[in-house]
Amino acid sequence: MDAGIRRTTIAAALVPRWTAAHQMALALAGVALLSLSAQLRLPLPFTPVPVTGQTFAVLFLGASLGSRLAVGSVAGYWVVGACGMPVFNGGSGGWAIVSGPTGGYMFGFAAAAFVVGWFAERGWDRGKGILIPLLLGEVLIYGFGLPWLAFFVGPRHVLQSGLLPFIPGDVVKVAAVTAALPGGWSAMERFGHR
Repeated sequence: MDAGIRRTTIAAALVPRWTAAHQMALALAGVALLSLSAQLRLPLPFTPVPVTGQTFAVLFLGASLGSRLAVGSVAGYWVVGACGMPVFNGGSGGWAIVSGPTGGYMFGFAAAAFVVGWFAERGWDRGKGILIPLLLGEVLIYGFGLPWLAFFVGPRHVLQSGLLPFIPGDVVKVAAVTAALPGGWSAMERFGHR
């Protein structure tokens, strides 16, 4: 951790003395969570972007691991997926997915993980205040994803193809992360972690 940053993430409370092995294990667990969440998908017939559980995973990783480990998880996910491992949505992999219509969202995942993690490292993950960084994370995901998607569906169709159908699901995902974090901290405090 950087000097001056309070170790307030759930991962930091669980593992008070960080080693390279701890960091690698947590980042790999993040890659696994992203990979599994990508398999929870609902294809929509009018867009190349499916509904997946990845947004939940990205926001949760940022809030629970902190900025560096969450970005490390996203980067690891990109690398193994781009190399052909079947970790992307629907069990796909390869460079064509990274450079395809959903590629911009993956860049947004890294930005969102960093920002949410940055806020979590400063104590925003302990209450309802986490809602602000989570919403900012959502904005970043779409901020990267929509311009990229526009190259594939055209600017006139980008909101219908890449934003509007996903808002209800993202509201549920943000609510789930918002509910999970205080509960996680309560459990940690019951077991003596602060």
